[in-house]
Amino acid sequence: MNLEKIYSELLSNIGFSANEIQKNWIDLEKAYSKKSRHYHNLTHLKEMIASFEMYHDQLQNPNEILFSIFYHDFVYSASKKDNELKSAEFALSILTENINLNKQLVFDTICATQQHQQNAIKDINWLIDFDLKILAKDWEDYKIYFEQIRKEYRIYPDFLYKPGRAKALKHFLENEFIFQTNEFRGLYEEKARANIEKEILLLT
Repeated sequence: MNLEKIYSELLSNIGFSANEIQKNWIDLEKAYSKKSRHYHNLTHLKEMIASFEMYHDQLQNPNEILFSIFYHDFVYSASKKDNELKSAEFALSILTENINLNKQLVFDTICATQQHQQNAIKDINWLIDFDLKILAKDWEDYKIYFEQIRKEYRIYPDFLYKPGRAKALKHFLENEFIFQTNEFRGLYEEKARANIEKEILLLT
């Protein structure tokens, strides 16, 4: 998958100039390639875009959702609680008046990746599910994922990290569903719950 090509085509379609696209891509690539990013990196974007391409026909606003995927983790610091808000604000900051995109939808979509809760807007539910699909990987891949998350939070010792991570995971299990669309629930709900329960056991 050529992320730069997909990104460039999207920005071109919504009204960015070639120079703007090149500059914005360099900024984006730099943000997602920081050494501190073991999971929230370009590979994560590729996995989400693979889901986006698979379910593209289900989306009413595919350009807004694709743009939101690219920017949903643009700002990411393990020690901060406002990454999603800051990412949403940054995404809007590069959308000038002439850009043909629903800015409110982009803002709301990126902010929704903080809580991963059911949304009245179906497109947002799809993006939330694309973001959480990792939870339903085969155990060996899921294990790589939570090890990468641990590395991102390496500033915290185990006695702080483990209960914090377990609490976040239990929050998923307390919801009636982890996934927001019927398609993802049917395909991935059971596997995701089993993985999460298994990880919680390792944390306690």
